[in-house]
Amino acid sequence: MIAVFAMTALMALAASYAVFGSALTMRAGEWFIGFSMVVLAMLKLQDIEKFSTMFLNYDLLARRWVRYGYIYPFAEAAAGLLMIAGVLTWLSAPVALFIGGVGAVSVFKAVYIDKRDLKCACVGGSSNVPLGFVSLTENLMMIVMAVWMLMM
Repeated sequence: MIAVFAMTALMALAASYAVFGSALTMRAGEWFIGFSMVVLAMLKLQDIEKFSTMFLNYDLLARRWVRYGYIYPFAEAAAGLLMIAGVLTWLSAPVALFIGGVGAVSVFKAVYIDKRDLKCACVGGSSNVPLGFVSLTENLMMIVMAVWMLMM
């Protein structure tokens, strides 16, 4: 997870420098979240069966509607790509807000209320990352970005 976020942060800084001549811009922050979403979605899509099976262990919506586990990585990738491009905010922001919101509630419930010891499906179905702070942060980043986009 550290490598994913470090590389997407560096990608965002490099893109900002290439476009604006400065690495530290507000757009770099936006791109960081978009790049992170796309890379995390790509990792999930490497083995969507394993991801969706692992996701079922804690996601509240996927437990009620199994297909959501298959839709989620595509929705995350689409929202991230649209955020990077800065287009169709009317679509990308609500998608990110929805999947981030459901994810945050699901992770919070599983880890902090039910006190379950689970592995996170956030980097695909074969990860050894414990469900908790990192997965909650991923979801909160999507929510913050969606709210930011809706305000702009």
